[in-house]
Amino acid sequence: MRLLQASKWLSGGACLVAVALAVGNSFTVTAASAASTGSVVATLDGPFGPMLVAGSGPSAGTALYMITSDYGMTFGCTTTKQSIVGSSYRCTGPSNSTTADWPAYTTTGAPVAGPGVNKSLLGEVKRAGVGEQVTYNGHPLYLFDQIPGAPSGENWDEPTLPADHGTWWLVSPRGLPVGSEGVLSTVTINGHRDLGADLIDGGGVVVVPVYSYSGGTACTGECAVEFPPLYAQGRAGLAPGLANRASLVRRADGSLQRTWAGKALYVYGDEGIALSATGISCKGNGNGLKVSGHSFSLVSV
Repeated sequence: MRLLQASKWLSGGACLVAVALAVGNSFTVTAASAASTGSVVATLDGPFGPMLVAGSGPSAGTALYMITSDYGMTFGCTTTKQSIVGSSYRCTGPSNSTTADWPAYTTTGAPVAGPGVNKSLLGEVKRAGVGEQVTYNGHPLYLFDQIPGAPSGENWDEPTLPADHGTWWLVSPRGLPVGSEGVLSTVTINGHRDLGADLIDGGGVVVVPVYSYSGGTACTGECAVEFPPLYAQGRAGLAPGLANRASLVRRADGSLQRTWAGKALYVYGDEGIALSATGISCKGNGNGLKVSGHSFSLVSV
């Protein structure tokens, strides 16, 4: 057992008092062998289903992640050093970085596909301060965990960390975000009770507001960078007092997204916070924003 990495910082998007979260180590992996000097990408049956893992090197067996704010050649997770609440924060760096929170999974040759990995989805992107980062289905891959088979970065939300503005997900062998069951809760915004989702940040579990989109699941590409879908699977946990109106919908790329009363749910990548005498609360400042001719709205409960 271990607590989430202490190097993580409580982001400004934290809208609920953080709690400690422990993760158990109950998985093992056998790394694929290869004559190539390229880093191996392997698969493992994790707690949320098949997932990509590092298949070689010091991090062999640990989960590989994607962030929703990486799009094309624009990266949400960068090597830029930031000052966060009086401390320094750097999102990424080389695989062996001891200062980056999410080290890039890098390679010195063409990446190698282990068993269950689609070789045609493997690629590389050269990044300053990082090196040759392995990509899968176009998603740059990152490390986070220290214990093989025990993913602790799933559902990790960093909306206010410059310039992360994204949510971290495990990656399936198909190259899609791997959602988890998750918990739906409530947030109070301007005195009104709206639907929220339990995500994770550096301090533990946080509740952020979720939004519906008048275009349904059609928020893709750059829209999905600004408003990441709430990827999910299985039956959602519900906070006390919430009627069960949660379900799932399959998006055009095959990934699963959480719905509420038939409406596909999203989070806002630039969610703001408000400070008051009662503490920290979310602004819900994605409410009413329009993308591609459709609008996002808070979900009343």
